Amino acid sequence: MFLFLVVALAVVVAAVTLAVVGGGETGPLPEAAPQRLQDPLPLERPVNRADVEALRFPLAARGYRMSDVDDALSRLGAELAERDARIADLESALAGAQAVAHGPQLSMEKPAPGAEDQQ
Repeated sequence: MFLFLVVALAVVVAAVTLAVVGGGETGPLPEAAPQRLQDPLPLERPVNRADVEALRFPLAARGYRMSDVDDALSRLGAELAERDARIADLESALAGAQAVAHGPQLSMEKPAPGAEDQQ
């Protein structure tokens, strides 16, 4: 029985030694390629609600990749600013058109006879 335990211990030590020393290639494992944003915002058209809802950021070692999040937020901020400017332009053009339409109305009617005599 003692001989069996010694042989089993020798086999376990040899297996562990082979796994640590001779297992695999020489050198560290290659660095995993970083994940990049899979569904970027479209460049050929304005961003819509469905694009924002479908946007998913890949996970990094400590959360999300800051550069991916910063790029997406910059793009969304620029598009919102552009839309706000466009809305302001359209509202001012509408206000100007309404002012012209509701401005002083020049009457083309002739005054009623006798209306001049009352003044």
